[in-house]
Amino acid sequence: MNKIVLEEIRLSYYSSQNGAYALFLSEKGSKMKMPIIIGTAEAQSIALATENHRGRRPLTHDLFKTFADIYLINIREVCIDRFLDGVFYARLVCEKDGMTTIIDARASDAVALALRFRCPILANRDVMDETGIVIESNDIEEFDEKNLRKDNGEITLELLEEQLDEAIENEDFEKAVILRDAILEIKTASPEQKSDKI
Repeated sequence: MNKIVLEEIRLSYYSSQNGAYALFLSEKGSKMKMPIIIGTAEAQSIALATENHRGRRPLTHDLFKTFADIYLINIREVCIDRFLDGVFYARLVCEKDGMTTIIDARASDAVALALRFRCPILANRDVMDETGIVIESNDIEEFDEKNLRKDNGEITLELLEEQLDEAIENEDFEKAVILRDAILEIKTASPEQKSDKI
């Protein structure tokens, strides 16, 4: 399998689908980006890991990392290796006591975990060739500015509150709980945490 290393990670609000975000992955210096549509919780987890932000309570991916550390399990790499029927598939290459185990995962979970384990994010070249789009970095920034992310990469509290109101109105209570927790995390963060929040 011809693999490439994905070193650039960008998140943008995906206006075509309510509550969704576009995760852009690419080789360093490449204009070819692999866009993966993900949910609010996954976007929050990836954004927090990208900014090295630690909340008062662990998110699911943080809990997984702590569990793995306690039991001496390491993720050596993650690979987005398949794209079938519009869905990306990934694998975690895990090591413990010299033994390697491969675990299937969603692409968004694989990226969130790779950021926490500080391991390489790989992709099958065929997947990039099939799904990649040519897009300039400033085009992503323009898309970001309209929605979730500002020039400095900060997620706005105002937008999260708007999304919370919308989720409650649509009776999407699962999403509302996630957004409520994200808002509370930002509002109750210490001054040090606020200085490096997303």
